[in-house]
Amino acid sequence: MNDLPVLLDQNRAPIYEALQTFRQMRVVPFDVPGHKHGRGNPEMTAFLGEKCVTIDVNSMKPLDNLCHPVSVIKEAEELAADAFGAAHAFLMVGGTTSSVQTMVLTTCKRGDKIILPRNVHRSVINALVLCGAVPVYVNPEVDDRLGISLGMRRDQVFKAIRENPEAVAVLVNNPTYYGICSDLKAIVRMAHDAGMFCLADEAHGTHFYFGAGMPTSAMEAGADMAAVSMHKSGGSLTQSSFLLTGPQMNPGHVRQIINLTQTTSGSYLLMSSLDISRRMLALRGREIFAKVTTMADYAREEVNAIGGYYAFGKELVNGDSIFDFDPTKLSIHTRDIGLAGIEVYDILRDEYDIQIEFGDIGNILAYLSIGDRTQELERLVSALAEIRRRYQRDGSGLLDTEYLDPEVVATPQEAFYAPKKSLPLDETEGCVCSEFVMCYPPGIPILAPGERITRDILDYIKFAKEKGCSMTGPEDPDILRLNVLA
Repeated sequence: MNDLPVLLDQNRAPIYEALQTFRQMRVVPFDVPGHKHGRGNPEMTAFLGEKCVTIDVNSMKPLDNLCHPVSVIKEAEELAADAFGAAHAFLMVGGTTSSVQTMVLTTCKRGDKIILPRNVHRSVINALVLCGAVPVYVNPEVDDRLGISLGMRRDQVFKAIRENPEAVAVLVNNPTYYGICSDLKAIVRMAHDAGMFCLADEAHGTHFYFGAGMPTSAMEAGADMAAVSMHKSGGSLTQSSFLLTGPQMNPGHVRQIINLTQTTSGSYLLMSSLDISRRMLALRGREIFAKVTTMADYAREEVNAIGGYYAFGKELVNGDSIFDFDPTKLSIHTRDIGLAGIEVYDILRDEYDIQIEFGDIGNILAYLSIGDRTQELERLVSALAEIRRRYQRDGSGLLDTEYLDPEVVATPQEAFYAPKKSLPLDETEGCVCSEFVMCYPPGIPILAPGERITRDILDYIKFAKEKGCSMTGPEDPDILRLNVLA
């Protein structure tokens, strides 16, 4: 899959090395940024550290340019492509949101159909708002006990492709937020047989490329593009990401699409963190993620021994809608102790000083990666045991599902830009929504532009608000009103 002509030295970190040289040169800055190596903003320098702010610099010949790399950034991208088994890799400083949107904007134009699961991140639907593509949703199955959406079944994808032969791409979550994977190799094969691209949102799958016993990565499966959130499980700074492409994609065209929306002032803090983290994973990733998997297995066993909770794992695999499971994910079902996941999330933070990734209606996710230690896991397990003892109650009044099957009336772009009116939440039933409503994290829309508002959806929004979910999306920050098509 890799078209690089020689075996590259993964001990190299070209951007990091160039910044080290730059720091030693004692350059006098008459360019941006205006803090001038931190001297102009001593409070910021004291807070962030002099070593940090002195390499917060602008593009210049010795440091290359992210918009059109020809030297150290180009070398860093070649090393990343080699490490991930891709034909090309692009350093992204707008988060994996930017990577995901680039995938959609590269393959889709106005009116094109794209096949995708409805439980996608909002960045995917945002891209549809921008380009005017038409979503064809493959509605995922729901695990009735856990109340979570699963992967796409092979027959569902085949049916969607057969019924929409003019579609240009299929997008797959690999994995979902909860760690569930679809049969990516089979979906890639079906998409390619139909002349379609296959795109993978791997925001939570960086470690698939480096750990042993992991689910199949997008590049290994033959996908055309993959958005990899290096800052989540790969150790780089927040907002840094990689976009990977296969040999069939034109890298020059992809770069043009990236440059439509990505900043022309790429952060060297973010880029150097990608460079250093890629080197670390290329050299020690197998060992690192073996430890993470061992910690996750230990934590699942300990949490399940408490009783009342269910830390689920590979026992869910059914060969289709749950084709595989990410062994590093510590996803825990909480509803059997009578508490919504968001309630456990809040208690852990407010009373035990433990910050987990997210809590929703029925589950929590503790995100384990390269910086975790066993003693912190033991603290989490002890806190969960105490929460069960102190707060367990009858859970018969809790909602039992995370996924609501939407009725799509208009494309996201049509609905987002259409004439609209604002109505009180309770008066919107039956209307078509023109904005997003979601709990963040995970950022999967409850409502997206163009979807009809039902009583079940309104009940879900109200329940999530009552339980303390962080709700985002609408113009009204209190979500007492929604914009609907006029």
